[in-house]
Amino acid sequence: MPLAITLHILAAVVWVGGMFFAYLVLRPVAGSQLEPAARLPLWTAVFGRFFPWIWLAIVLLLASGFWMISAVLGGMAHAGTQVHLMMALGIVMMLIFLHVYFAPYRRLKQAVGRRDWPEGARQLGRIRILIGVNLVLGLLTVCVAAAGAYLQ
Repeated sequence: MPLAITLHILAAVVWVGGMFFAYLVLRPVAGSQLEPAARLPLWTAVFGRFFPWIWLAIVLLLASGFWMISAVLGGMAHAGTQVHLMMALGIVMMLIFLHVYFAPYRRLKQAVGRRDWPEGARQLGRIRILIGVNLVLGLLTVCVAAAGAYLQ
C-alpha cells in the first residue's frame, strides 16, 4: 500500500503541477514575450517533453488506483464517495488529454512544421482551453483526495 499511494500521489503531482506551471507561469510569459514564430515551436517542444510524463502518470494512476481499490478496499462496492469522485474526474481528465494529444497537439506539430503560424495559434488556443479545463478538474481531484474521509 505505501508504494501504491506514493506512486499515485507523485503521478498526480507531476500532472497537475505541470499543468499549473504551464498554464499560469509559462503561458503568460511566452504569450507576451514571443512572436508566433518563436512561441509555437517553444510550445511544441514543451509539450513534447511534458506529454511523455503525462502518459507515465496515467499508467501509474490507473495501475495504483485500481490496485488500491481491489487489494485494499475490496472493490468499487466498498469504495467511498471520494474514490468514485476521484475516479470519475481522473477518467474525464484522461479522455481530455487523449483528445489533446491525438487532435490539436498533432495539428500543432504539423502547423509548426509547415510554419503555418495562424493555424498553429488556433491549435495552441484549443490546447490552452482544454488544459485549463483539465487543470480545474485536477485541482478539484486533489481537493477531493485531501478531503477524502470527510466526504462520507
